[in-house]
This record gives sequence, structure tokens and C-alpha cells, in this order.
Amino acid sequence: MTEAQTFDLASIRSSCVHCSLRQLCLPAGIGAEELRQLDDIVRRRRPIAQNERLYRLGDPLTAVYVARDGAFKTVAISESGEEQIVGLHLPGELMGLDALGAGVHRCEAVALATANVCEVPFERLSEVAAQLPSLQQQLLRVIGQSVGRDHDHLGMLVRRQAVERIALFLHGLAERYRNIGQPALEFRLPMSRDDIAHYLGLALETVSRGFSKLQDDGVIAVLGRQIEIRDSAELDRLAHGVEHEEPRNRSRA
Repeated sequence: MTEAQTFDLASIRSSCVHCSLRQLCLPAGIGAEELRQLDDIVRRRRPIAQNERLYRLGDPLTAVYVARDGAFKTVAISESGEEQIVGLHLPGELMGLDALGAGVHRCEAVALATANVCEVPFERLSEVAAQLPSLQQQLLRVIGQSVGRDHDHLGMLVRRQAVERIALFLHGLAERYRNIGQPALEFRLPMSRDDIAHYLGLALETVSRGFSKLQDDGVIAVLGRQIEIRDSAELDRLAHGVEHEEPRNRSRA
């Protein structure tokens, strides 16, 4: 006689604690059997190596993805073959939503470092969500958060001053790290300076000068990719304040 498999609810909850889909597994009213049904459709992929593509331009929508660790950039390719970084995805954030409209991916997801990924087959997720209204509502919230990040990226690109773009980028990163339960005032940049420059529509030298100015003004401290936010209020002002207001120079205070 085969021994019955033990359903470890606590283990599933622990493994998904920092995932943007955690509330898909734990909305009010979902019982153990329903949670098992949802967990059964999630596939744990092999590790994705740095610079490896998770999906490519033109691939059909088969799944959405969540990185358990590691980060990804999404890259659009113009008709001339030029690459433009259009998105950044941290651990626990949903990827692959660009294919929801046309059914095929409009960009490529590239690993910024070795990453472990959960793959959620889209058709199965839709079936389960249709049976569980609270799960469906949470899925819509997660999609809305992704749309909000796209809107924030556009907000960065329309800023005239390079320092304001960088400040908004760092401010947004801090908030996103806070949302996934990681330190928001000290963190490692998931992107290289060159990738940040492409993401913000700036020259590499301009990005380097912008980081240096923020450090000279006492807003941040920079050591390689490690960032410490030392003046949250000033970073917030630069990210969301009046465009032509002159920033305070902390080094002269």
C-alpha cells in the first residue's frame, strides 16, 4: 500500500513568502485542497544563467514567470535591430505580461544574474483563477502593479534633468525592495551602469556623473553597485518635486 503524501502547507507558504504571487496562494477562503491545486501547476525551472533569455521576441504566450531569486531586464528590439531596455523585474515580480494582448511576446527577458524561476502555465492559471474569485482579484492587482511600473518608467524618461531620472529610478527601486521584504535603504543595484543608462535613456557618462552628484550632495553613498540611501526626504524631493527647483548641496551644509 502506498503511503499517503503529506501536504506541507507551512512549507508552501514559507517558500512563497516574498513572491508577488503569494496572495494568489493565500487569499481568504482558500482551503488546503485548493492550495494544493494551485501549487501543482507551478513549475520550478532549472536555473537561468546570466545573460540567458527566459523568453524571446515573438514567442507565444504559454506561461507567466516569477523569479524566486535573481533579476531580469526586458529588452525590446527596434526594426533596425537596436536594443532598448524597457523593464526591470526583481525577485517576486511577475514577468511575461507583455504577451497578454497579442498572445506573443513583444520583448525578451534576459537574466541579469543566475536566477531561479517559477513558471506558471497561463491556461492553467486562468482555469484555477476562474474557479476562485479571490485569486482572480489578486491576479488583477498583480497585473495592475506591473502596469504601474511601466508608467513609472515612462515618468523617468520624460524628466529633463538626468539627476531627477536617476533619483526616481533609485526611489522606485527602494519601494520595490520594501514591497518584497528586502532592505529599502541599502541594496545592490541589479543592473550595471551601462544597463541603467539604456533604461533611463542617458549616456553612460551622464549616469556616472549623476550618481557622483547624488553622493557629493549627501543623498546616497555608492560603493560599486552597493547603494545606501542617506537622505530619503531629499531623494523623494528630487524624484517627485518641482522640476526646476535647485537641489540642496549637502556637502556645503
